[in-house]
Amino acid sequence: MVEDEPSLAESIEYNLEREGYRVILASDGAVGLNHFRRGRPDLILLDLMIPEISGLDLCRMIRAESEVPIIVLTAKDAESDKVLGLELGADDYVTKPFSMRELIARVRANLRRAKAADGGASSGILAAGALLIDPERHTVKIRGTPVDLTPKEFAILQLLVERRGRLLTRDFLIDEVWGPEFSGVTTTLDVHIRRLREKVEEDPKSPVHIQTVRGLGYKFVD
Repeated sequence: MVEDEPSLAESIEYNLEREGYRVILASDGAVGLNHFRRGRPDLILLDLMIPEISGLDLCRMIRAESEVPIIVLTAKDAESDKVLGLELGADDYVTKPFSMRELIARVRANLRRAKAADGGASSGILAAGALLIDPERHTVKIRGTPVDLTPKEFAILQLLVERRGRLLTRDFLIDEVWGPEFSGVTTTLDVHIRRLREKVEEDPKSPVHIQTVRGLGYKFVD
């Protein structure tokens, strides 16, 4: 994220990290370009009004080297600025002020589109300890033995394993598995987690892999 307003940058960083993302901050365009070239991030949040190298110039430079998704964050709301940002290669445009829920939803959507355009990176076999997950065939095996999961259980397990070691909040899991319009009770997620543990944990009452982060959500540990 390239953003020179400290309070906003810290707020976005906090909210994204709660959703399981790792955030690298830069307060000007030159530092942002350096971080991009060294770290090759999965997505870039880019303010237009930044020092050293402008957001528009940085967007153009990054797009010349990579197809990484770029979401522009800016106080500018003129139609010409939006068009110019998109013409220079930005994938999305969010005008300040914005809600964190909206920004997180756009981050997820752009990452999903990038993954699909890359030939479905999620279709590769996922290995985690004794688990083997095949997203393309929708199968799970433990030490070679097939495990029968419901579609929702499979989706939860895949999300946890893809982001192993990271906290996935309850809101994130519900939005991803049931959709943002889900109006049921949140204990639905807890029931699915309990059933999933019964199928993949050696001792479901003392889970080793699918761990609860009290008051926040869940994470997968190898």
